[in-house]
Amino acid sequence: MKLIGLTCLLLISAWAQNVGPLEQAPAKFANKKNPMQGNESASRAGAKLYARECAACHGSEGEGGEKAPPLKRAEVFQAPPGTLFWVLENGSLNRGMPSFAHLPEPQRWQIITYLQSQKPADHATGK
Repeated sequence: MKLIGLTCLLLISAWAQNVGPLEQAPAKFANKKNPMQGNESASRAGAKLYARECAACHGSEGEGGEKAPPLKRAEVFQAPPGTLFWVLENGSLNRGMPSFAHLPEPQRWQIITYLQSQKPADHATGK
C-alpha cells in the first residue's frame, strides 16, 4: 500500500513540474484588466523594461534561450493580462523564473503591454 502511495506522489510531483506558469495562475486573475492596454508609450516603456529585466533569459526579441522559453508565441499573446501579471508577480520557482514583485505595479503592466503588442512568432509562420 505504501508503494502505491509513493508512486502516486511521484506522479503528481512530476506532473506539477510540467505545468507552466500560465497554468499555475489562479483563475481569479484572468479577469484582471491591463490599465495600459493599447497605450503606445506604455508599450515603449515596457520594451525598455523587458530589455533590462527579461531579455537575459527570454532573448532580446522574445525568442527564448537556454534559461527560458520563448515569449513570442500565441500562448503569451492571447493570455489574459491578469494571468501574465500574476506570473510576473510570483515567478515560477520550479522553472527557474524569479518573481518580479520588486518592480512597481505600473512597470509590470508596461512589460505586459509590450509583450502583448508583439506579433507571436507562430502567427507569423502561419502555425
